[in-house]
Amino acid sequence: MPHELFGTPVIAAPMAGGTSTPAFVEAVHRAGGLGFLAAGYKSVAAMQAEVRTIRESGARFGMNVFVPDPAQLRPSAAVLAELEDYRLQLRADARRYGVELPQLRLDDDDEWQGKIDVLLADPLELVSFAFGLPGLDVVRALQRAGSAVLATVTTAAEAVHAAEQGVDALVVQHTSAGAHSAAFLPAPGAQPGGPQPVGTTAELLAEVRSAVDLPLVAAGGIMDAAGLDAVLRAGAAAAQLGTAFLRTDESGARQLHKDALADPHFTRTRLTRAFTGRQARALENEFVRDHPEAPVVYPAVHHLTAPLRAAAAAAGDAERLNLWAGSGWRQAQAGPVADVVHGLLAGR
Repeated sequence: MPHELFGTPVIAAPMAGGTSTPAFVEAVHRAGGLGFLAAGYKSVAAMQAEVRTIRESGARFGMNVFVPDPAQLRPSAAVLAELEDYRLQLRADARRYGVELPQLRLDDDDEWQGKIDVLLADPLELVSFAFGLPGLDVVRALQRAGSAVLATVTTAAEAVHAAEQGVDALVVQHTSAGAHSAAFLPAPGAQPGGPQPVGTTAELLAEVRSAVDLPLVAAGGIMDAAGLDAVLRAGAAAAQLGTAFLRTDESGARQLHKDALADPHFTRTRLTRAFTGRQARALENEFVRDHPEAPVVYPAVHHLTAPLRAAAAAAGDAERLNLWAGSGWRQAQAGPVADVVHGLLAGR
C-alpha cells in the first residue's frame, strides 16, 4: 500500500529549468501520481504564480527548494582564479554563437529566504529540499505551518544528518539519477556533489534504511514497473522519477532535449560539472567532452554558461546543450504523462 504521506507509489521529480510546469504536475496527479513543482531558478513571484495555477486545478502537489551553499557563494581566491580560467576556456564557445560571457556572479542564493517566508506564510502540503539541509529551525517552522518536510540525500551519512533535523521523509537519490546530484557531504576522497558509491538504487535504499527510521522515496534509474517494484520491495514508500517523464507531451523540457533522448547518436550518460559547477548526469555531448573539468562553484558556473546554453538551444545544437538524463534514458517514452503513470501502476 502507498505510504499515507504520498498516497501513491509514483512521484514525478521536481525538474527545475522549466520541465515541471503546473500543467505537467496536474497531468501526473490526474493519472494517479504525485508531482512536485520546482522553485529552483525562479523568482519568488514566479514560484507563487505556479502555486496559484496548480491550486486552481485541484491537484495535489509539493514544492522543491534548492538549499544554497554559503561556501560556494563565498569562494576563496584560489577558486575565484579557477572561475576566471574557466571563463577564458568558454570564450571559444561564446565566439561560436556570437554571444558575450557574463561577469562572474557570486550573489545568487536563489532567493532562499524569500521562498521560505512565502512557504511559511502560505503553507503547502509537501516541501522538499535538495543540495543541502534547510536547518532545524526551518524544518520545525514549516511543520508548525502544516507542511511535511522531505530532504534529498545520497548516502547513509547524509540521511543521518537529515533525520537529526527532524524531517518527515527522505528522497534517497542514487548516482544513476539524471540531472544534479543532491549530495551535500563529501564522500571519502571525493568533493561534495561528486560521484556516489556504486551499486543499485535498491542497495543504496537498504543502506539508508539501516541508518534511519523514516519513510524513504527511491530515486535513480527507475523507468518502468519492474524498477518500481524493485525499490518498493527494498522498502521504499514510493519512487521518484524524472527521466521517465522528460519526453512526455506535458513535460516542459525543450523539444531539442526530448529529441536527443531518442537519438541513437548519443550513446551514454556521464557525470559532469561543465554546465553548472555541480555534478549532474547528462547525455555525453561535445560540450561535456570539451570541458572535462569545471570549478566546484554552483551556481556561478551555471550563470557563466547560461548564454551559451540559450544560444545552443536557439540554434538547435544539441552538442552544446545540457541534456540531463538518468542512466535509463533509453526507456523514456514520448506520449501523454498518463501513459507513463498507468504503465508504472499497471496491476496495482
